[in-house]
Amino acid sequence: MSSNNAILSIGFLAQAFFSARTLVQWILSEKAKKVLSPTIFWVLSLLGAYLLCIYGWLRNDFAIILGQFISYYIYLANLKLKGVWQRLPKVIGYLLLATPIVAVAFVAQDASAFVARFLHNEEVALWLLIFGSVGQVLFTLRFVYQWIYSQRRKESQLPAGFWIISLTGSLLILTYGIIRADAVLIVGQMFGAVAYARNLWIITHEKKNS
Repeated sequence: MSSNNAILSIGFLAQAFFSARTLVQWILSEKAKKVLSPTIFWVLSLLGAYLLCIYGWLRNDFAIILGQFISYYIYLANLKLKGVWQRLPKVIGYLLLATPIVAVAFVAQDASAFVARFLHNEEVALWLLIFGSVGQVLFTLRFVYQWIYSQRRKESQLPAGFWIISLTGSLLILTYGIIRADAVLIVGQMFGAVAYARNLWIITHEKKNS
């Protein structure tokens, strides 16, 4: 029981970082009357990704791990656009860059064991694993879209498309979390869905006023 509580604590802490990034972004956007992409959003994203990836590993949940791996370097790219990356000590920068690579190398040492543990998991039916993975990939693709959008404008932004993809992916992950009875996913996505819908409303209202 204590081990399970420790795993849940890691998951909830990760979601706390994700919820905090959304809350701060939401508050700052409400004050500015337009959707902003604050630096703290990306810092909290990176912290949350680290912890949620650990949570997914301990939960034997491939869908969760997959989502964090896709978005990780996009968080770093946005920190670079914000000018934060250039100010980091080189040791921390190298550590952040190397972490996913080291993780993949570790898994590659015994790929068959990884497949057996995560893709042939008796606790997660194959159809449910595919459903959850689709939700995580869609949810993560919002950052791919955001990264391309921001790179073209040479400025970190959170456009309407980002929030549309966020809301759609969030609802899929929420459904996955409910089926898996995963309180961490349920709590995190319920709060997120409200914030995503609100940001879409702010963008729509801003366009009408302009």
